[in-house]
Amino acid sequence: MVTSTRRLAPLVALVLAIAGCSPASPLPSADGSASPALRQAQASPSLGQAQASPSVGGSPGASASGSSHGSTSPSPAGHGGTSNGGPDTASSPSPAGVAATTPSPKPTPKPTPKPTPKPTPKPTPKATPKPTSACPVFPATNVWNKRVDGLPVASDSAAMIKAIGLSAALHPDFSDAGDYGIPYNVVGSGTPKTTVSFDYSDESDHVKYPIPASPKIEGGSDRHLLMVDTDACRLYELYDAVKTSSGWTAGSGATWNLRSNALRPAGWTSADAAGLPIYPGLARYSEVAAGVIRHALRFTASKTCAGYIYPARHEAGSGSCSAEPPMGLRVRLKANVDLSGFGTQARIILQALKTYGMILADNGSPWYVTGAPSSGWNDDVLHALGKLHGSDFEVVDTSSLKNG
Repeated sequence: MVTSTRRLAPLVALVLAIAGCSPASPLPSADGSASPALRQAQASPSLGQAQASPSVGGSPGASASGSSHGSTSPSPAGHGGTSNGGPDTASSPSPAGVAATTPSPKPTPKPTPKPTPKPTPKPTPKATPKPTSACPVFPATNVWNKRVDGLPVASDSAAMIKAIGLSAALHPDFSDAGDYGIPYNVVGSGTPKTTVSFDYSDESDHVKYPIPASPKIEGGSDRHLLMVDTDACRLYELYDAVKTSSGWTAGSGATWNLRSNALRPAGWTSADAAGLPIYPGLARYSEVAAGVIRHALRFTASKTCAGYIYPARHEAGSGSCSAEPPMGLRVRLKANVDLSGFGTQARIILQALKTYGMILADNGSPWYVTGAPSSGWNDDVLHALGKLHGSDFEVVDTSSLKNG
């Protein structure tokens, strides 16, 4: 048995060499028991496994399974091989024969374009109405614009002046205060028009009226609302104008073409008791500032008769017209009244009363001459008009005075 074992020594040495073990490993002991080296060789992979390994024919000492037996390859610089039982994937080199894979960069997302904001449309500016100078206040041949300083005195002048009030003072019914006088509103084609309901519907003009959003209205009970459309050259006037929850109402309303001499139908009222327009008879500051008034003014009397004369179209009184003045009566300041002691504004007004006179158009306080309020008026100067009285006036014979 000993001899047989020794005969196997060369074969064992070959097996050990193939297994990668040192050829100097001791052989079995003489007593036939396996030495520690032999037991190690017996525990190594079988010959069949070694022959199937790709390391056959390779470099001597290389392990077929990649184990560390006989291996002397160093770890990559700076690394200790493996950590926590696994490879250092962050820095380990790619296996031989396998191309290193570079991760493809993620595409940079394109920013979502912000929507182009639509421009906010600018509101269409409201057209500013033209000035009142853009329109005539009736033709030059209208009775409001005709001089009366050359006409004769009426035969009943003394009786009419006495009826109105010989000693009653002339009074300017307007001032620099916004609520004293009859204001007017300048409107145009851009002013919205509205329907108005009337108390005296059968004698009112049923058209739409261009009432501004915040109109100027006369204070007091009459509440006259005047609108001058300078685009259409048309005048609109309302009496007792009130805005209610259901719309605008008025006692009466009328409209005129400022380029025409046409009168209202006979017997018809207007915003004024006499059936006349109000705006043409107002003392307006713009005219006084220009130095001259070229039309008749409007005035009131406490009592009138049940009749009217041209150009009036309506009466609002009672009794005989031989005792009380009729609507439409025209008076003038006497030519011999001295104006030198009056201030400029008062003097311009008084000169107009000499040249064009004034027309009786409504019932009210005697000798109240009407005007539009304006911050330009000098009240101290205007109050000087009170120095004159009814006795300084005379009635004009207007029987020959007609439009045209």
